[in-house]
Amino acid sequence: MFRKMRRSPQALSQDEIIEVLKKETRGVLSVQGDDGYPYGVPINHYYDEETGKLYFHGANFGHRVDAIKRDPKVSYCVFGQDYQKEGDWAKYVKSVIIFGKAELIEDIDEVIKWSVRLCSKFPCTEEYIRTEVEKDAGRTLCFSITIEDINGKLVHEA
Repeated sequence: MFRKMRRSPQALSQDEIIEVLKKETRGVLSVQGDDGYPYGVPINHYYDEETGKLYFHGANFGHRVDAIKRDPKVSYCVFGQDYQKEGDWAKYVKSVIIFGKAELIEDIDEVIKWSVRLCSKFPCTEEYIRTEVEKDAGRTLCFSITIEDINGKLVHEA
């Protein structure tokens, strides 16, 4: 159903994939947008090792929400900062691509739970996060992605 990675020698291990998902804060979520056009949107994510799912939050309306309600199949791409190895002119970057199904989370307690966890990746106090999340919880929607296929690779941009 899902294609195998063409350049398998560049594949990241499962541990490296998880490291990228946990360390990096942003990626691009792609959904089936209006009139058959793909719609990709940069978004913050939280990877939960216990559930094995990705979590996001945002407004409870809009293009992304409409698209997920229409078709829950999504892809998500996250990549780390590029770096150079000593003596090499080209750069390296680790990237992860996920295919899965998005599920909307509308229960207010779950919205608060996942929003707090997501915001904890940023340099804010727990008190500030709680206050802001609870203030906006009524206008916030979370969703999770159940991962159906995941792969990562180390790209050498030569």
